Amino acid sequence: MEKKERGSFKGSIGFVLAAAGSAVGLGNIWRFPYLAARDGGGLFLIIYIVLAVTFGFTLLTTEVAIGRKTKQSPLTAYKQLSKKSGWLGIFASVIPFLIVPYYCAIGGWVMKYFVAFLTGHGADAAEDGYFGSFITGKTEPGIFLFLFLLICAVIIFKGVSGGIEKSSKILMPILLVLVVGIAVYSLTIKSTNDAGQTVSGIDGLKVYLIPNFEGVGVKEFFYTVMDALGQLFYSLSVAMGIMIAYGSYVPREANLVKSINQIEFFDTAVAFLAGVMIIPAVFVFMGPEGMSTGPSLMFVSLPKVFLAMGPVGNVVGAIFFAMVLFAAVTSGMSLLEAVVSSLVDGFGLTRTKATIIESVLALIVGLIVCFGYNFLYFEYTLPNGSVGQVLDILDYVSNNILMPFLSIATCILIGWILKPKTVIDEVTRNGEKFGRKGLYIAMVKFIAPLCLIFLLMISLGVI
Repeated sequence: MEKKERGSFKGSIGFVLAAAGSAVGLGNIWRFPYLAARDGGGLFLIIYIVLAVTFGFTLLTTEVAIGRKTKQSPLTAYKQLSKKSGWLGIFASVIPFLIVPYYCAIGGWVMKYFVAFLTGHGADAAEDGYFGSFITGKTEPGIFLFLFLLICAVIIFKGVSGGIEKSSKILMPILLVLVVGIAVYSLTIKSTNDAGQTVSGIDGLKVYLIPNFEGVGVKEFFYTVMDALGQLFYSLSVAMGIMIAYGSYVPREANLVKSINQIEFFDTAVAFLAGVMIIPAVFVFMGPEGMSTGPSLMFVSLPKVFLAMGPVGNVVGAIFFAMVLFAAVTSGMSLLEAVVSSLVDGFGLTRTKATIIESVLALIVGLIVCFGYNFLYFEYTLPNGSVGQVLDILDYVSNNILMPFLSIATCILIGWILKPKTVIDEVTRNGEKFGRKGLYIAMVKFIAPLCLIFLLMISLGVI
């Protein structure tokens, strides 16, 4: 029986906007463009879209169906499905618990840049060393972390329909308008490089859209596929408990097939437009070299691009980081909700108590993340060969190990133990047509687990 305190979405549109808002986060806007730039532009784009409508669709459908079928949080949903699989609920709750602190820390970084451009200090943000001096600061990162976390906590405190659904209906339309607006503007800009050539946003768009097979062998192609596969976790918010929690709030009469298709479309469209926003602009003002800056693309390269735009750069920069901030909030609140709903269902806490407890814990761990760049700074070599601090370790454990592991276990549970019919029956409970039924069965039983095992092995440095 569903607990009244957990609430529910008032309609399908609220669920779609909330789930799309969760999917449309920093993974799309921050991570997708630099992976696309690194992995052959259009080549990465094609692979990602194929994986989104197959692999991503499978995991998204599975988690939403589990949530609505059980009407339970990530912590308790798996046990409701099968008493022997309750341990998976612990993983599904621990993952968002680990992500919330460092996600809020990054959300604080976005807020800092938004404030900088809004107050006319975009030129300062474009200076070499600005980002490094900010994140190594003793107090400022913690203050912005707290403010970002507070915004997310207030939304979750207000409940499902009054907080999550209501805020999503406001933030998502604004976010989409800003994304489209910036993407169109990015295509119109021009600049003359040192060689006297005029470079336009359209030239950058070609770099983004046209597949680049230069230097791409079997091994490189395989790693591009794995990059795109890993990106799906960030983009679709799967394997974080979020879609199970949101699925549990979906009314029984809602058309899940239609809703899932809409979420897929929103997520893929925004991920694509994120590349249109960023890659042409960086290409125009910084050339191909600027596109190879990796994770620092948004916080180091883009402010320089806005500075190069002249007086209008401050305005464009403020609008851009406002858009990124909206995206970060919609994802941050969904991560928080995954943990809060687990505390409510698993321990019988009120939403108020659960929100306060999780917010305090997230703040404590988040401050440790911030201190990882000053007081607690150290360098640790991870199994995949990268060197990181506290934030990187939390990100590696949650995204590279626990999320693939949980997804593998979920595929085995649904594909082989409970059988795909469990999900298919839930998706079609109102007589809906499940057009990709055959694809779903093949993916959940065979293809998805194998891909995930490869991804996990790469993350562990085995291959």
